[in-house]
Amino acid sequence: MNLAAYLESTAAAHGLRTAITCGEEAWTYADLAAAAARAAGLLARVSVGAGDRVGVMLPNVPEFAALYYGALRAGAVVVPMNPLLKQREISYYLEDSGATVLFAAEDVAEEAAEGGRAGGARVIPIGRGAFTGALAGEEPLGEAVERADGDTAVILYTSGTTGRPKGAELTHSNLIRNADLTVRTLLTLTSEDVVFGGLPLFHTFGQTCALNTTVMAGATIALLPRFSAQAALEIIDAQHVTVFAGVPTMYSALLAVPDHRRYDTSSLRVCISGGAALPVEVLHRFEDEFGCIILEGYGLSETSPVAAFNHPDRLRKPGSIGTAVEGVELRVVGLDGEDVPQGEVGEIAVRGHNIMKGYWKRPDATAEAIRDGWFLTGDMGRVDADGCHSIVDRKKDLIIRGGYNVYPREVEEVLYEHPAVAEAAVVGAPHAELGEEVVAVVALSAPGAATAEELREFVKSQVAAYKYPREVRIVDRLPKGPTGKILKRDLRAELAG
Repeated sequence: MNLAAYLESTAAAHGLRTAITCGEEAWTYADLAAAAARAAGLLARVSVGAGDRVGVMLPNVPEFAALYYGALRAGAVVVPMNPLLKQREISYYLEDSGATVLFAAEDVAEEAAEGGRAGGARVIPIGRGAFTGALAGEEPLGEAVERADGDTAVILYTSGTTGRPKGAELTHSNLIRNADLTVRTLLTLTSEDVVFGGLPLFHTFGQTCALNTTVMAGATIALLPRFSAQAALEIIDAQHVTVFAGVPTMYSALLAVPDHRRYDTSSLRVCISGGAALPVEVLHRFEDEFGCIILEGYGLSETSPVAAFNHPDRLRKPGSIGTAVEGVELRVVGLDGEDVPQGEVGEIAVRGHNIMKGYWKRPDATAEAIRDGWFLTGDMGRVDADGCHSIVDRKKDLIIRGGYNVYPREVEEVLYEHPAVAEAAVVGAPHAELGEEVVAVVALSAPGAATAEELREFVKSQVAAYKYPREVRIVDRLPKGPTGKILKRDLRAELAG
């Protein structure tokens, strides 16, 4: 079993089909398979073999896919890395994973080289457009190296919100089964589909739900190296994108493009959202404006990532993450590890073929996160009578104000109902008497569209007195991570400082 074998089989069946587009560039499956085989040959030449770790630090370009599948073909373990990382972070990833080779985009090669020296890895710069030529002299590796189901394929580093990043070990079986069920039961992908590739491929969502599913189905992925709503609309129009995978802030950004109606988006047949809770108001506005349904799902790096989904053939509940996917179970548990009553809030626990092997070299952290086969997600949620799960909030985002629990998402949903609000985040700020105070940080749809007082009164009229934000801060933009997720930890740090 080797995830890279799916590229071989797809290339054999659909060699002349377009696998990847990126701007004016287009690679067929034959092109991609050949580049991956030569990349694997390069790795074999520098003595990288089964189980060795290989860093890949590129944006969403065709070369990422070639190196990803090339490393897997060689039997190596891929360590995907954000190309915006700095030397200190790069050296940590390399040292912690033990990666001996790092492929880095040419425009960040200097930073990567410094990180490589500190981390003890050989850095190979990758230039756009020159990659296939540079590989021309490499002897292609004939077949994908055989790997066992439980062998690690990818080490994905978590965001490190509670300490240094931990590497989640995902196996070939984890990734193959997650991509397969996404193709068959969630997206019903075929070789005729065109998948939007704006989610970072170094992240689990983009890797599984865009890249691996596309290759498995023999479809086309339309890559966008750096997300912008305008560029995304141009790609949907020009490439006739049928499947859009995004995070909530991407949908908000598409709605905010003033002339979005001039782009032809009629090719879209399904949109999927994950990475963070999708505000119900954003979902409804997008579906009204673009005429395409959004199916919200749920998962984490540690779950490969898809764990739950609003299945296309079942009842869809806006604001819900739906039900567990094929072969996966979900529970809502209390502090004692027992199921909480239906409708009550507890921690979401997941069990199934999608659960990571563990945290790389962190047995204590693994034992704390996985108990009796159940992965404790750190997300608080509830389940209803239909078995649909809803995420209330991250456990660490819970605000305790004067002894009362305030779940930020509930307040954020109200804020998004105000027409002047483009993006909103609710966090807790330290308070001498109450412990924490509720603060809302808001980006407006247009400058001066609302005042802080107006927004505060709007929320106050719709929630209990202890929940509404006593302070509303209006900002130009909210801080976001590489996938577009709003970084509440940055907002909390600012308020605490």
